[in-house]
Amino acid sequence: MSELAARLSAIDARIADAARLAGRDPGEITRIVVTKFHPASLVQDLYDLGVREVGENRQQELTAKRGDLGDLADLRWHFIGQAQTNKASAIRRSADAVHSVDRARLADALHRAADDDGRLDVLVQVNLTDDPARGGIAPADADALAEHVLGLSSLRLRGVMAVAPLDEEPASAFARLRAVAERIRSLDSAADWISAGMTGDFVEAIAAGATHLRIGSAITGPRPDRG
Repeated sequence: MSELAARLSAIDARIADAARLAGRDPGEITRIVVTKFHPASLVQDLYDLGVREVGENRQQELTAKRGDLGDLADLRWHFIGQAQTNKASAIRRSADAVHSVDRARLADALHRAADDDGRLDVLVQVNLTDDPARGGIAPADADALAEHVLGLSSLRLRGVMAVAPLDEEPASAFARLRAVAERIRSLDSAADWISAGMTGDFVEAIAAGATHLRIGSAITGPRPDRG
């Protein structure tokens, strides 16, 4: 627990330093701890240290961990992985926000899965590479997808998400994401989230205006061997 607390504190200090360097208020940046492959007990430990935003890449893990920790009512669960439409219902039941909406069919599936009057926060995932196999929609098509989401009453468009390419400087990639984010925000002023930045590039993401960072092993430690 002490090592976990030390890693969390160290990352938060680096986030605060990066925010101040960019002329931003650290309080406007949300740190999401990605707990992929770690047990629910680690999420409980993080909660005890004050963490209230966690992220999962896989629907099965999200569903299982939220089921185990359902009594933590103020813990927000972010789904950040690639989503299959046939798992949209399960994702919707467990996620408070879905960062990876990259096609209209997925948005429609999440909308159809609504079982109450609540609205699900969603982000348009943007592909910052030339590889169509990577998750995300092409930047030129992001506006149309955002408009589609805005037409679905059970979804709340919150902004954009992206992963920096491996073969490009993060700063230039995130600058392109920021341009897309500004276009999306012109469609709905409330869609002001920019989910970008992981352990190796969150400083550049903060400089480019990221509001939500997705930090994993730098906080949680090495992922368990899944055997």
